[in-house]
Amino acid sequence: MPTRKAKSTIRMEGLTLAVADVKRSVAFYRKKLGLKIEIDSAPDFALVRVGPGASIGLLAARHAVPRGTKPASKAQHAAIHVELSTDDLDGLYQRLKARGVAFSEPPHDEEWERSAQARDPDGYTIEFAQGRRGKNAPRR
Repeated sequence: MPTRKAKSTIRMEGLTLAVADVKRSVAFYRKKLGLKIEIDSAPDFALVRVGPGASIGLLAARHAVPRGTKPASKAQHAAIHVELSTDDLDGLYQRLKARGVAFSEPPHDEEWERSAQARDPDGYTIEFAQGRRGKNAPRR
């Protein structure tokens, strides 16, 4: 009987951010954003669970930046968007503001979606979108 070949499906499991201080980042993602910390091996690494199938790794920059390369600049960090979504953007915005999250852009409509933006302690852009990515037309 022939064996079935497994599909070569590619899935996005998560991403890892180089951070200056893992403990500081854990405090932001847990206390400010309310996300679950699945692994906390500070000062070297932490794993933040985002929903059932995705994660954000927080890796100490001393481990993340290869020898002979320069660390990313503030502008490069800001250009990286960690894209999250919610079914109630305006409600989430109010809850996160009450927890002390400073937003660089409040909820607003873009041509392609309704979103808001904040920055994490290392300057990475945390973008919150209304609805599922790619299926979330603006309110207009």
